[in-house]
Formats: sequence, C-alpha cells, structure tokens
Amino acid sequence: MKKFNFRKVLDGLTASSPGSASGTSTCPGGTTGVPAVGVTPRETEVQETLASENFQICKTVRHGFPYQPTALAFDPVQKIVAIGTRTGGVRILGRPGVDCYCQHDSEAAVLHLQFPINEGALVTACADDTLHLWNLRQKRPAILHSLKFNRERITFCHIPFQSKWLYVGTERGNTHVVNIESFILSGYIIMWNKAIELATKTHPGPVVHLSDSPRDEGKMLIGFESGTVVLWDLRTKKPDFRFYYDEAIHSISWHHEGKQFMCSHSDGSLTMWNLKNTAKPFQITFPHAKSQRDGKKPDPCKPILKVEYKTSRSSEPFIIFSGGLSYDKAGRRPSLTIMHGKSITVLEMDHPIVEFLTLCETPYPNEFQEPYAVVVLLEKDFIVVDLTQSHFPIFENPYPMDIHESPVTCTAYFADCPPELIPALYSVGAKHKKQGYSNKEWPVSGGTWTLGTQTYPEIIITGHADGSIKFWDGSAITLEMLYKLKTSKVFEKQKVGEGKQVAEIVEEDPYAIQMISWCPESRILCVTGISAHVILYRFSKHEATTEIVSLEVRLQNDVEDIITPEATENISPYTEPSQPITGSPRNVSPEGIKDSIPCLKVKSRPVRMPQGYQAELVIQLVWVDGEPPQQIASLALNSAYGLVAFGNSNGLAVVDFIQKTVLLSMGTIDLYGSSDPYPRQLRSPRRSKQLTADTFCMRGLSNIYSDSKKRIRTSHQSLSELSDSPVSLELERCKSPTSDNVNGHCTSPTSQPCSTGKRVSATEGAKLNRWGPSRPPFRKVQSAACMEISLPASHTEVGYASRRAMLQQLHGISIYSQDEHHSTSYTWSEKESRDNSFSRSRSSSVSSIDKESKETITALYFMDSYGRKNDGTLSPCLWVGTSLGVVLVISLNLPSGEEQRQSEPVMVAPSGTVLMLKGAVLTFSSVDCAGGLIHPPYEVWRDPNSMDDNEKPRKRKLVTFSPSSSQDMGDYHFAVICSEKQAKVYSLPSQNCLYAHSITESSFVLRADVVTVCNSVCLACFCANGHIMTLSLPSLRPMLDVNYLPLTDMRIARTFCFTNGGQALFLSSPTEIQRITYSQEMCENLQDMLGELFTPVETPEAQNRGFLKGLFGGSGQTFDREELFGEAAAGKASRSLAQHIPGPGSMEGMKAAAGGVVGDLARARIALDERGQRLGELEERTAAMMGSAESFSKHAHELMLKCKDKKWYQL
Repeated sequence: MKKFNFRKVLDGLTASSPGSASGTSTCPGGTTGVPAVGVTPRETEVQETLASENFQICKTVRHGFPYQPTALAFDPVQKIVAIGTRTGGVRILGRPGVDCYCQHDSEAAVLHLQFPINEGALVTACADDTLHLWNLRQKRPAILHSLKFNRERITFCHIPFQSKWLYVGTERGNTHVVNIESFILSGYIIMWNKAIELATKTHPGPVVHLSDSPRDEGKMLIGFESGTVVLWDLRTKKPDFRFYYDEAIHSISWHHEGKQFMCSHSDGSLTMWNLKNTAKPFQITFPHAKSQRDGKKPDPCKPILKVEYKTSRSSEPFIIFSGGLSYDKAGRRPSLTIMHGKSITVLEMDHPIVEFLTLCETPYPNEFQEPYAVVVLLEKDFIVVDLTQSHFPIFENPYPMDIHESPVTCTAYFADCPPELIPALYSVGAKHKKQGYSNKEWPVSGGTWTLGTQTYPEIIITGHADGSIKFWDGSAITLEMLYKLKTSKVFEKQKVGEGKQVAEIVEEDPYAIQMISWCPESRILCVTGISAHVILYRFSKHEATTEIVSLEVRLQNDVEDIITPEATENISPYTEPSQPITGSPRNVSPEGIKDSIPCLKVKSRPVRMPQGYQAELVIQLVWVDGEPPQQIASLALNSAYGLVAFGNSNGLAVVDFIQKTVLLSMGTIDLYGSSDPYPRQLRSPRRSKQLTADTFCMRGLSNIYSDSKKRIRTSHQSLSELSDSPVSLELERCKSPTSDNVNGHCTSPTSQPCSTGKRVSATEGAKLNRWGPSRPPFRKVQSAACMEISLPASHTEVGYASRRAMLQQLHGISIYSQDEHHSTSYTWSEKESRDNSFSRSRSSSVSSIDKESKETITALYFMDSYGRKNDGTLSPCLWVGTSLGVVLVISLNLPSGEEQRQSEPVMVAPSGTVLMLKGAVLTFSSVDCAGGLIHPPYEVWRDPNSMDDNEKPRKRKLVTFSPSSSQDMGDYHFAVICSEKQAKVYSLPSQNCLYAHSITESSFVLRADVVTVCNSVCLACFCANGHIMTLSLPSLRPMLDVNYLPLTDMRIARTFCFTNGGQALFLSSPTEIQRITYSQEMCENLQDMLGELFTPVETPEAQNRGFLKGLFGGSGQTFDREELFGEAAAGKASRSLAQHIPGPGSMEGMKAAAGGVVGDLARARIALDERGQRLGELEERTAAMMGSAESFSKHAHELMLKCKDKKWYQL
C-alpha cells in the first residue's frame, strides 16, 4: 500500500485552493518578506540594500508657465521677476536655472506684488486681504510676517525706493502705512474724506494708485477710481492739489521731474496734468480713436488699463500702454502700444494682457529712466520686448514657457539616458528654431546657479493634443526644449470645404497623442494617437525622401456574454464553422455601415523628411461592421526583437516593424485557448461582416491547446474568494507549438500584410476557456476600464464618482457596447462622467456578467524570459496583462542572424502560462537573482540613412542582458508584476509565487514602475487616494507610504510617471510640470542644486543733480518717514483694523521647526537678526529716555532757580 503523506496533501490543497482577498494562500498578501509555500529560504534569499531611511518625498522644481497669472513685479537691481497666480502661487525667475515656486497656504489669489528693491524680500497682497513678507535670502523662500486686514479690502500697494514703509490703498478709499521690517500697521492713516473736498457729495471710490512724487518724497499722489487725484502732503497731513476728471482712472505714471503726470482712463484716453494748473489737463489724447471733424469728441475706445511714461536723455519719451483700441474693430487681438515721439507701434498679442512693466536703467524715480525693455505678462505667455531697436523685437525666452502651446495629453520621463542623446536631439532641433529674436541677452538675469555635482542626462517627453511631441532636456533640475516632432505630417490634410472625413471618430484633435514608448538606446520612438493609430519613428541625422508604410489591423471581440449550462439548453448553438467571407477589404455598405476603413488617411506619395525623427511605419485599427475602433490602451516596443505590440478592449496586435507585417491580430478571449466549457453567445449575428480570404490568416488556438481540455469545477465564489495564485491551467503540459499550429501571421515580407480579425462561432465559442481550473467564468469583471467602484470618501470631491469613469479618462478609453456606441464620442479632453457606483455583489448567479464589460489589454512588456514552466532556456517573450488581472505569456520565435531576420517569418504563439492578480495589471519587470534590474534587450542606434564605404547599410548590433545564475539555485530570475490592487514576485522558470503584497484595499494604483534608487531596485506606486509608496524587491517590503498628492484633477493621474534616481513628475496644472523626488539622498542634495535668488549687489549711486538743479529743481528738505510714521509720532493703529501673524520663517515660526544642525543654524541666524533689531530699538528708546530725562532735569533746575529766593506765600 502506498504511503500517505498528509503534509503533501495539505500543500497541494493550499496550492490549488482559491485565495482570500489578501492573497494569503500561495502568495502571502498580508505578510511581506515571507516566502510562499514550497520555496525554501535558500532559494529566495536576496541581499536587499534599500531601507526606509533611503526614502523621503519633497518637491524639487516646477517648470512651465504659471497657470492663471494675476500679478507681476520686477526688482531692477537684483534683476529678478515675480509672477503671482490665481491659486496663490508665486513664481520667482532669474537667469536660466534660477526658478523658484512659492505657495500661499490660503491659496487665495495674489493681487499685488512689490519688491523692496535690493532688499532680498517680496511683499504679496492676496485676495483674502492679507499682506505677506517673503524672505528671498534663502533658496527656499519663507514667509516672515503676515498682516491680515479685517475691515477693509486691499486694492493697491506701493513701496517707495529705499523705504521700509509700505503704502496700502483700500476699497473704502483709505490709505494705510505698514512697517515692512516689523509688519506692524502705523497709526498714520489718510482717510478718504480728508483727501477730497468737503463739498464733494459722492465717495471717490477705491484707491487705484499710490506713488510718491519724484520731486519731493514728502508728497504722495493718490488716485481714486472715480477720476479724482489728490497730491497729499505727508508732513502737514493735508492735500496740496486736487485734480478732477469725468472718466474713471485705471493708472497713473509720473514724469521723472515730478512736475507732471499722465493718467489712463476708461474711455481710451490719456490725460497729461501739470502741477501748476490743476483745473484741467493740459493735454488729452485718444491714441486709437478715429479723428473727428468739426472739433467733435472722438468716439470712445476700450479702456487703457495701464500706462507708463518713461523718459530718455537721448530721445523722445516712451509712452507705453495696454488697451485703448476702438470698439468698431471687431476681432482685434489684445495689443500693447508703444508711442515714441511721433511713431506709434501696436504690438498684437496672442493672449489677453494681464500686466506689463517697463525695465529701466536706473531705480531712482527722479532721474531719466532710460527704458530698454518691456516685460509683458499674458494669460498664457510671458514675453520681453526690446525697446532699444526700432522694430521692437522680442527676446528669446530661456524658460520653458511653451509647454502648453498645445494641451499636454501624456508624459514620459527618462533618467540616466545615453549621454550622446541630448546633443543629438539639440543639434536637429536647433535648425528648426524661430528667427527674428533680439540679439541682446535676456534682461532677467538675476540670481546665481551652478551645475550640481550629481547630474546625469534626463529627458522628458510630452505628447500634445495637436499630435506634436516635444523632447526636453531635464538634466540638473532645469528644462530646455530640445526637439519638436509633428506626427500630423504623416497624414493627409483635410481640404477646406471637404467636410468631416467619413471615418473620423473625433471631432477635434484627431492626432492627439495618448501613449509614448521610446527606446533611448536605439532611438526608436513609437506613439499612439486618439484615432487608434500607431506611428513608429527612427532617428536619422540625414534628410530622406521615402514612402511611409501603412498597415491596417482589424481587432474585434464578438463574444460578449457567458452563457450558463442551463441557459444553453434551450439555445441551438451555431453548427456551421466560422468561415472567412470574401469581399472588398474596404467598403461602406448601402446602409452606410463603415467596415475595414481606417480613421485617418496616410500620405501615399513619397514624403521628404528632415533630419531627426522620420516616420517609418503607421499602423491603424479599422472600423468593424459600423463600430469604430477602440482606443489603444497599452503599447510596448522592443528594438532588438523588431516588434511593437499594442492592445485595447478588443484584443492584441503584434507587428514586425522590420518586415512590416502583422504577426498577431487576436481578440482577448482567443488568447486563453480552448478550455472554456461554456459557449459564448454572439449578441447579434453580423451578416455584413466581410473579410478577404488572403487576409484571413489566423489559425484557431484549439490546435495549440488540444491536449489541455480539462473539466472545470463550477463552485460559486464571490469576489472576495477569488484566488490570486498563479493558474497554470495545466497548459504547461501542452506540446510546444510549431509553425503549423501557431496562431499568428507567419509570412515573408513579400506577402500581403495582414490586417485581420477573427470571427468566433458558437461551436468555437464552446471551446474557449477564459479561466481554467477553479476559475469561475461568471464573476463580475474587475476591469481597469470597466469596473465601477466609488472613490474613497476622503476624495469624493474630485468629482469622478466611479473608478470606471476615472480610468476611462485616465487612459482616454471609451468602452463601447453594441447598444450605446453611437452615442459615445472619443475625446482627449477631460469630461465629467456619470455618477455611477458599483456595489460588490456576492451573488453566485452565473448570468451576472456586466454586458458592457470587455477585457482590456492593459499592460505589455517584451523581455527574455521562460515562456513555460520549468523551461531550460531563455527565449524572447511578450508578457500580457489584462483588466481582469490575468497575465499571459506569448512566446516569440525570432530567426537567428540578420539576413534571416529580414526575410524569414517570426513565430508568435501563446505559451499557455497564465497567472492571476487582483485588479487590472499595470506593469511588468524582471529582476535577477542578485536583486538587480534586468534591462530588456535592445539594438544599438544606427543611422538608417547613412551608408558604409561599400554602400551597404550598417549591420544591427544587439545588446542582451542575461540574468546572473548560480549552481545552487533552480530559478534564475524573478518576474515582478503589479496590478491596481497588489504586487507579486514570481520565480522563473518554476513560476512559484515568492512574494505578494496587497498595496491597497480602499483605493487602487494609478501608476506603478520598477525603478532604480541608490544602486538598487524598488517598485514605486502612485494610488488614487494620493498615496505614494515604494516596495523593496524582490521581498515587497513597504519602505515608504505617504499621503502626499491628493488627486484633485485627472490631469495628475494621466501624466504622473516615475523614473530612475528617485524622481517623478506630473502636470500640476495645464501649463506646469511639477517634479518631485522620493529619494532621501536627493532631498539632502537639493539645496546645492537650487539657484540663489538673492545676490549681494550694491545699489547704484544716484546721479549728481548739480547745484542749480538741486537749488531750484525741488525740495531740499530731507524726509524722515520714521519720524512721521513711527509709533512716537503717529501712535498705534487700531487692533481691530489688522492682525499681525508671525510667518513660518520668523522666530516664532522656527520654534516649531525640526531640529538638527541646519535648523539650529537657521534659528540662530534669525535670532541674531531679531536680537540686533531689538538692540537697535532698545538703543533708540534709551536715547529718547535720556533726552527726556535731560529735558526734565533742565526744566526742574530752571524752576528751582526761579523759586529759590521767593517766600512760600509768594509761590
């Protein structure tokens, strides 16, 4: 009698039983670092070097144009510019490399910005009526003080040159004075009713302008919105002059001599006023109004929002203003007008003007200004105009302000690229740069920045809605444009008046980029577009004129329902085998049903291609029986294999781009084989389907799996009982496929390219099996593109109520059903989805399949691996992941030798390996037994258009990476797989699940990548609940889990990507890229990589005015603001008027800061500054007390002498 081993029975039951939701059967999901059953510690022992101390998250730098700008300021001595935004952000820019982003915690819009010139500080006024003082003498600016106004709204701010007092105008018409150093409100207030005449019956309106007179600092010009202007004497606290005008005032600008000023008004007029005649303006001009006869008043124009009046010693003054165009010119773009002498130049802008500033040679307001440039802040651009040249050219902008030139639809981030890549891309991109820029240096040149010691080549690629692709140099936390590629040039342009193309599936942006796959070593680029097309590019340094090869692929998925055995009893299945129906490959039936036609038309003539990326192959999915092709959801490229693979909700396609043939075009269900006992009923027979006999080259998978038909137990299981263990389906025992039973296209390059789909009949559907042993075919699908699960409650304000809608927007995928596809449209833009939610049903009903669902190919990965269990040799493989958490391995048989690769067919066949995870599969990777990342093989770059001396193309040079092996180990490398819910590590070729980790239960993973950090490997994940996590490999130990980035916008989910070196990026706004790091080492070195905003620069000396000018040119009286605004003279302001709030950068804020040497030094520095300030104040108070004591002693002595000789009755 055979011995009974109870332990082996238990092991066998454990290996085959369904796992729990946490994956604790074969792969312990809740316990990390513990090997699975049947794997000895010796076999899985890998020395891991990463620890939680190696990880820390912080923001590094933000690139791009500040989104929704509101305010602008410039420091003429430090030469730095600040831009405020509607969301409370402040961008400070200097020379290239000096770029800093600050954020107000309140997120209130920044309305005003003021630099205390050459002081290393910045004052911001926000929409919540709070003033903030920022310290710019550190690489990371911090708020020193804040002042919250409680009863009045701030409308204007002004800081006089070399003054520590800030003038603040309010909506009530009052003017307050704030000490910048202490940020305390002075008791000196200019009330609106004191500024205007008593006889005036109406309120003058909010304060729109404040400035001190260039002639006398003791005089301040106050402009009210109603048209009233007051010259206020600060010493006497009375108005000197009042000016009245009928039209509302928008801005005021002084002449440098201080005798006259200019106002801009709401009727498009400019008025000049002289202090000697306050009754009326001595000059009124309408720069853009039509001249009227008979002395009539010109027709009103649009308001002139701002004017600047700048003088020059060597030429006529400059009058620069925005707006003022006439109303009768409809469609005129926003403009900036420059009046210089008798010439008027109108510069039309592409976007509305937010603010502009004139840059002058001197910071002193009482000198000739000598303007040399105008900084113009537009709603979506930032330009600088050169005033020193007559045609007013613009400067070439060194900042990446044009990221949003067309909306960004996808991103890719590559760190540690080959060093020769950046110069190569720059050399081809430089020849396409625009011309006509000013030949002078960029005027915003403040700050200092040096290249850090730890730099390596980094390239960022952005895909855009117009089909363009931009390559950026992201090395050393900078961003510079390298090269721009337009994919739309591959297709024929739509002629004007031709109307909409018959096969278009998007009304706007049909070329929008959805995914990018790039091999930096071979420089081969592959992109997918929203019109279900794939374009493959090769890089060349030479021009070429070639024809673009076009392939068409037919992907469809007919089987949509799973029928129960009971339901099939009354249904007569199709008995006729599926046969190809011959006919025209492209046709539109009389009923108007589109079939076998692509969405776009590729150029058929030879195309001249400039140096750079040149299109070699275009693959398009075609319409099937009136249904548009589904958008592509996954893409993979391998230059060594010469293959590109892509998939969607209908199936998978593999294309040989060397031979320009389609190797595989198969529905998702067909990939599983023929073990499904349940027939898959066609929803409706399609009689109009037409295929050509020569393109129907697919063989049934039943030949491959003829030996693998097994009976499946039909136990009913709920979602929580679904197993997460690998499912072999006993398909490993099947025979190796040969060229006769390979379900693929195995033709020579001379044969007609394949663009075929497969129609599955009911009898064939009865042979299809999706699951295999212990897999119920009737469970609710857990699909990245279909499943509807409500977002966590903490993030319901995101506005995407269902995970299905969220993932559809993330990947740009629309899931079509037979009944609703006509009402669904493709679009790259983000749209709100229906408020649907999915309740996890535990019903065991076999007919509970969601009929809308389709199994989508969500992840693809080429690598040298073991296709079957216990294979002895490595072979090229394609790993396929689906939205149901299924992993399939497809074996690739490549011809050996370069000549054979050009002519002999490539064999493609599913290997039979099937693995299971919870949630849609997101990413794959391979790690060797030493814990190192195994890079997929690649081809070394060769110029396709360069020839050797023998006029023959250069031979291909392939680089492969073999996993390190040991004689003591049976497995040679690990496969790392991550899904929306969990991560697993399998040992190959035994296919044992070594480790499993449940990443999240309440949310789901949006992006996962295997990256290198600190010369080791880890798995980085970004979840929909905002958590960023890292897991060690291969043990999947959690090392970082931080709730760092709330998913407030689908843009973040769509553009978030990790890369090597502990870096990541995402689109924080439609116009800005935010880069972050999760590496502790980079966080520590970040201070050395950032630029310095403040550099010690001496303030230029004032010009010598001369004796006569000093005698007659103005007041020679010195003006002491401290004496006038200080507490001793003006008293204290009301506490209810404003509240002082210490900032985190002040001493009070530093008390709660973290310890350490850096924190101690910062606290000591701030304490020293405040101690010196207090000592200075103490010294002043001591001197005042001494003076008061001396005065008291003197008066007491005089009183004593007076009363010395008098009697008591004489007193």
